[in-house]
Amino acid sequence: MHFLRLLKIVRVAITFGLDEFLLGHERVRGLRALVAALLFWRRLSAPRAERLRCALEALGPIFVKFGQVLSTRRDLLPPDIADELAKLQDQVPPFPAETAVAVIEKSLQRPLAELFARFEREPMASASVAQVHYAELHDGRHVAVKVLRPGIMPVIESDLALLNLLAIWVEKLFADGRRLRPREVVAEFDRYLHDELDLMFEAANASQLRRNFTASPLLLVPEVFYDYCARDVLVLEWMEGVPVSQVDKLRAAGVDLKQLARNGVEIFFTQVFSHGFFHADMHPGNIFVTPQGQYIALDFGIVGTLSDFDKQYLAINFLAFFNRDYLRVATAHIECGWVPADTRPEALASAVRTVCEPFFNKPLSQISFGMVLMRLFEVSRRFNVEIQPQLVLLQKTLLNIEGLGRQLDPELDLWQTAKPFLERWMNEQVGWRGVVNNLKREVPLWAALLPSLPRRLNDLVNRDPMPVLLKGYEGLLREQKKRNGWLGVIALLLAGILLTIWLPF
Repeated sequence: MHFLRLLKIVRVAITFGLDEFLLGHERVRGLRALVAALLFWRRLSAPRAERLRCALEALGPIFVKFGQVLSTRRDLLPPDIADELAKLQDQVPPFPAETAVAVIEKSLQRPLAELFARFEREPMASASVAQVHYAELHDGRHVAVKVLRPGIMPVIESDLALLNLLAIWVEKLFADGRRLRPREVVAEFDRYLHDELDLMFEAANASQLRRNFTASPLLLVPEVFYDYCARDVLVLEWMEGVPVSQVDKLRAAGVDLKQLARNGVEIFFTQVFSHGFFHADMHPGNIFVTPQGQYIALDFGIVGTLSDFDKQYLAINFLAFFNRDYLRVATAHIECGWVPADTRPEALASAVRTVCEPFFNKPLSQISFGMVLMRLFEVSRRFNVEIQPQLVLLQKTLLNIEGLGRQLDPELDLWQTAKPFLERWMNEQVGWRGVVNNLKREVPLWAALLPSLPRRLNDLVNRDPMPVLLKGYEGLLREQKKRNGWLGVIALLLAGILLTIWLPF
């Protein structure tokens, strides 16, 4: 099964001429003539960017998602490829409307006419794992009906198996393999992808994100209609807005693009640090904007979560970085176990300073996070920094935010925009406000514990300690006997070795 899938990947790459990207490297340029002779039958008329997009579509949802991520990195890609890959965000070829209707009726166990007063058979958008249709409920509410692509699971399982096999090879064949923890990263991606294929997970994610931003004027999240939801079908409130990638339309509508970019940064850091729950698929196809300048979030299949431990050390690292306190960055990495305990903080701080210092006080248009991450990767290799799988989605989301910010306001100062928010958050966590908030969280526990405290102390004082002490003593005796037995065996072995050396034969 895996071998057949691998053959398909090779066949698609050859059919669409993706060898052109590999043979463009100086080291293998000499192979061009040989490949051209072997593939004399092939006729390539479409531009290279279109062929790349078509190849990713032919290979399925995982490769489409890879193309979606690449499409936001215009600082790393030529313009023609970036423009073409952007079509993967909502222009994947749809499946037939009859199939969508059949899935809806089977999943919800009711006829389409009974479910909706109106249902548009032509999909409004088609993505890698599902497509969306416009509909109206019988009470007049406008809704978006998301239908999962049928038969998608076997393809995804095969691709994930290939990714896992590749991770094993990376771990065994490359010097940095174990430190990168590729199998754990693939397992994390596997979990999020399977969650995305159950639309009830997406419904729950949307509800949680909507609750988190109920009082916020910055972000709108559609309401979920659970009576019309199942594993293969999701019905959400219909949201009107302009895709965030259509900058000219936003500007014509009077939206303040600079403020919109700053709001995007605040939304990101609010999700990560205040909620520990963030939308992890924020490519331009999933973000709309209202004429009033509010963001609209769509597609909640992939979300990330962070523990309090992760949030605290991320905030410490970000703040130290913004303040150019590279020694604190180093000590924070050592404290949280991301680098070996015997690492010299001064050496790590010096390496991080060398990478990061050139990028300060520069607008976003002059900063490439891709380049920063690549240089930091070199530092991490030198100091044996362990890749944290739970932070992979966060890194991906940060790159998406950079891509959005670059489109909206190339002069955005990401550091100065984020720094006040993080300082306020840290004050709420470790300052006097943090103490008050912790006390509020602990009061219910204390209220339940205090009335029973005298009884618990009395039970502890009156409890006979001898059985516990005797049981522990007997355990120590057994352990000592085992050790004495092994010492006797070792002594006999040593005596035999010495006799062998000393006695002549």
